[in-house]
Amino acid sequence: MSRLAGNRAWRRKRRRLVLALLALAGLGTAAFLIFNAMGDALLYFRLPSDVVADRPPAGERFRLGGLVAQGSVERLDDGKSVRFAITDGETRVPVIFTGILPDLFREGQGVIAEGRLGVDGVFAADTVLAKHDETYMPREVYEKLRARGHPEGAEDRS
Repeated sequence: MSRLAGNRAWRRKRRRLVLALLALAGLGTAAFLIFNAMGDALLYFRLPSDVVADRPPAGERFRLGGLVAQGSVERLDDGKSVRFAITDGETRVPVIFTGILPDLFREGQGVIAEGRLGVDGVFAADTVLAKHDETYMPREVYEKLRARGHPEGAEDRS
């Protein structure tokens, strides 16, 4: 009888161990799928000086942020594309965008463009985001501009 009870106890322990291992494998698979999907959605943010100093690999999507350089906005003949430059006060990166720009897009305004840097050094943006009122600038852009001593990034934001 005691041998039978010991055998049952061993089966229960083995069943619990198998269930625990299956649960861990399921959690591990779920975590892998979540982080893999998030990796595709994450875009790294860079300022123009960062792009020039450490050129990203060809085809890598990232966010380029800064201010629209004064005198750089040029509408192209096709009527859909715009060429402009984004600056951080030190460096300018030329950008080309085809599509509808935000209403508040203009020279001297804070902007973030998402896209890829071409082999010619021109950033091909597929999305352009502009600040939505006079006090907003994306925090990453603001902090990096302020750290570089740029006047538009240095105003008091309290």
